[in-house]
Amino acid sequence: MGQVLVANIGSTSFKFRLFEMPGEQLLAKGAVERIGAAESPWKIELTGRAPTAGTARFADYGAAIAHVETALRDGGLASFRELAAVGFKPVMAKNISGTQVLDEPVLAAMEALYTLFPAHNPPYVNAVRSFRKLYPTLPCIGTFETAFFDHLPVENTRFPVPLEWQEKLGIRRTGFHGASHRFVTERLAEIKGRRDLRIISCHLGGSSSLCAVRAGRAVDSSWGMTPQSGLPQSNRVGDFDVFAALYLAKDLGLGLAEVERQLSTNAGLKGMSGLATGDIRDVVAAAAAGHEHARTALAVYTNAIRGYLGRFLVTLNGADAIIFTAGIGENRTELRAAVGAELDFCGFALDPAANAAARATEACISAPGSRIEAWVIPTNEEIVIARNAWAKLHGHN
Repeated sequence: MGQVLVANIGSTSFKFRLFEMPGEQLLAKGAVERIGAAESPWKIELTGRAPTAGTARFADYGAAIAHVETALRDGGLASFRELAAVGFKPVMAKNISGTQVLDEPVLAAMEALYTLFPAHNPPYVNAVRSFRKLYPTLPCIGTFETAFFDHLPVENTRFPVPLEWQEKLGIRRTGFHGASHRFVTERLAEIKGRRDLRIISCHLGGSSSLCAVRAGRAVDSSWGMTPQSGLPQSNRVGDFDVFAALYLAKDLGLGLAEVERQLSTNAGLKGMSGLATGDIRDVVAAAAAGHEHARTALAVYTNAIRGYLGRFLVTLNGADAIIFTAGIGENRTELRAAVGAELDFCGFALDPAANAAARATEACISAPGSRIEAWVIPTNEEIVIARNAWAKLHGHN
């Protein structure tokens, strides 16, 4: 037995869950937000106890990590030096995927893709190095978001670009949200008692993607090469004509740096709506109040989801189930209804009452007689990371 801390790293945040393995008992969870700001709110909850919370100043990840360690030790739990491992969910590294010990060569491979993942890779590299500096003997193990997509059919990885770009430069399609898609599709297989399911997994949140899964293996994804692609995101562009970007940068004088900034921070639901935020709750509220651009942003988002849904129905030659997960997928009943509307051509229909009742809880929401089932399954990426870290420690990964 041993404890695995799963660290979810954001650009200024450190969220965590602590598990006793291999029994997968959740011991604690919490978060430190706005690391580096004058005041950083934090909250820590030991299972079975009331949460504690406050604000403090944490100059960097190291300070936030040390604070969490002290809080957990005060609760009678092991110090971080006694952990079996820290598990991470990094996005992508150059020519590396799967579950890996995050040593310097792997971190260097992540640094090599900073241009592709400016909001994701730098915080993870910094956080891992903070852990390694504070606890030099503590294994840091990461399951890359791409891991679930390591065996996509070649026709679903190729861009229509010069062959040498793929073979020599590594330009290809892959996938992300791998831990989430893996968890919910495996959970449905467990519920149904069969592994041969054709599933379309819809991870809909601040960052969204769809994944086609056959018999437990991913066969297609809505992503391109980076999290800037695929569905419109909260503030990232999604699919976009590359020549439109070149036109903006070269002919209209915005410049490459400004186009990159706008597409990665001021696009998606935020950019389309013209609101100060791309949070779905704000966009929905604005649309309900008559905001035309907010309504349009939601329609574009919904159409993009339905477009990939149709593509994956063709890829899988139908489907046994469609899963909705993550913050939007688990909670936005009106979004699920819009995505599932007018799909009678494939025998799919939602049960309005079941859909309205299902909020962040496991439930079947399809109508009786629907040939394709619809499910809401709350995701649990952290337990996938903990399982993989534990398996890697014991030579099974």
